[in-house]
Amino acid sequence: MSTQPEQSSENTPEEPAAPVSSTPDRQPVEESPRQKDKLPPVRVTFYPDEDVQVLKLAEKGTASPIPDLYLHRQALGLLLSPGFETLLSTGVVRDIQLLDYQLDTVRHVLKNLRGRALLCDEVGLGKTIEAGMIMMEYLLRGLVRRVLVLAPPSLVEQWRVEMQTKFNLNFVTYDDHLFKSTPNPWKTLPYIIASLDTAKREPHRDMVVESTYDMVIVDEAHHLKNQKTRAYQLVSQIKKKYMLLLTATPVENNLEELFNLITLLQPGQLETASSFKRKYITRGDPLKPKNTGELKRLMREVMIRNRRSETGAIKARRRAEVVEVTLSPEEAAFYRRLTSFVRGHYRAGESRMSGGVNQFVLKTLQREVGSSMEAVLPTLEKMAADASNPVPLRRLMEALAGQARQVPRRAKAEALLQLLERIPDKVVVFTCYRNTLHLLSDLLQKEGFKTAILHGGMRRAEKEEQVRAFAGDARILVSTETGSEGRNLQFCNVIVNYDLPWNPMRIEQRVGRLHRLGQTRDVYIYNLSAAGTVEAHILELLDAKINMFQLVVGELDMILGNLKEKRDFEDIIMDIWSSATDEENLRQQLDDLGQQLVTAKEHYLAVKELDDRLLGELLPEKD
Repeated sequence: MSTQPEQSSENTPEEPAAPVSSTPDRQPVEESPRQKDKLPPVRVTFYPDEDVQVLKLAEKGTASPIPDLYLHRQALGLLLSPGFETLLSTGVVRDIQLLDYQLDTVRHVLKNLRGRALLCDEVGLGKTIEAGMIMMEYLLRGLVRRVLVLAPPSLVEQWRVEMQTKFNLNFVTYDDHLFKSTPNPWKTLPYIIASLDTAKREPHRDMVVESTYDMVIVDEAHHLKNQKTRAYQLVSQIKKKYMLLLTATPVENNLEELFNLITLLQPGQLETASSFKRKYITRGDPLKPKNTGELKRLMREVMIRNRRSETGAIKARRRAEVVEVTLSPEEAAFYRRLTSFVRGHYRAGESRMSGGVNQFVLKTLQREVGSSMEAVLPTLEKMAADASNPVPLRRLMEALAGQARQVPRRAKAEALLQLLERIPDKVVVFTCYRNTLHLLSDLLQKEGFKTAILHGGMRRAEKEEQVRAFAGDARILVSTETGSEGRNLQFCNVIVNYDLPWNPMRIEQRVGRLHRLGQTRDVYIYNLSAAGTVEAHILELLDAKINMFQLVVGELDMILGNLKEKRDFEDIIMDIWSSATDEENLRQQLDDLGQQLVTAKEHYLAVKELDDRLLGELLPEKD
């Protein structure tokens, strides 16, 4: 049916409506429903044999192209989708306790900011969750199919886990086998998480710029504050429809940095750099805004900042305690012997290693022995049984394995039992390794503790069953980091770190399983520390220098991001540990790293204070 309005004039009499024919007719039948005393007539034309014509076209092989079909289907989908007032993502996300301010943020970005926003919530308020919810809303409505997330290297894996556990989306990271084996993955893979450092380097850069993404999310976007950097230029050149920039500290040195970030989102929103400086920055003081009323209005069109004082977010505090453990003589002797082997070969470098042991294996051995004999034994036995290893190396590995088997006591396990005896509440005991988990689970059950376990090898249903058991009768949960991913454990408020990951972010993630939104009690953290081990030095460094366990969730990665060395923290630690010539030299190198941490924390706190002041002045109170 086609509807065509007809023009009428005073000299043209209105025609009576003709009846609608119910029989096929090659001539159109016309109807004018208007009456004489109404508006000018509208002629409605019906084609009673439209269906017949469609069938005849199909018989002749005449049809619309496939893209038209997809466009039609997408149009129908959009027509049937509710407006942005109704959020679709709340029904599909999991293991997320959404708060009102987060839902308000998602709706505001969708309805008013058109999917291009600078999310500047204070640290720890869940910018990642907000970004994920916004992304899901567009995905569920068919408006987004390809997503690129750019994050600091230390946060890439955290983003992957969050997207998988909370949004059921399998993002591929840039170091994943699928990414490396896919021709031009930047153009073909639908969901990618990469570090900004990788994306801006060749040959990746050209492929990123040549590709098209429906949505780009940049975490820690304050790294884009300078227009002259390769990172800024890359993001500005990426072809994208929607973009989210996440940072708690958009201003570090001057207001022009804020201009640069907003211009990435909405070119021209603040006019040009020179006009912005002239209109909105006080001459002689790059951190003092002027014409704040107009600047507030413009910023509100692209920026959201939720404040901790307004949201009623986590109020529970952290209380940390170090439980010092003295290794048994047999444990200490084995630790020294294995460490001597690791240090000697690690310093020599892979090219000179007659045993053929690469540095990854050496780091693995050193980390495992810091956990338990049960964790390190399988690696030693595997190396001893590997026929491709030289005979001297195999013999040494067998000797070390034999020595480990003869160690009669587990000093940390004994300390754990003593600690649990004086804690009446439920406790989560974290360990890095599954073999250590089974050691502790068997020991605790033997001692009469009702125990549940979580590890990465369990199916989802098994994990849910164990969490229910822990929420019920079980008093102790023994868990690995991967086992607890996505679990809501805030009904418990006591953590014991049986061993410590070398990556501080993983320590933070452990604490974050309990110290999170919904936690109503202070969280107690007990760290078992065996003297003379790498883990003891890491604990002392992080606790004494930056008071890590008292930081707000999310602050640690801000501090580590300010370190001069951009390598992984565990690589820095391993280099120091292996290169130390004696205990005094080790202490000096660790003190140097500690001073870098102190400087990084001081810089972060200064920037945080500046942003709180400026954004508090420039962003009006919410309606």
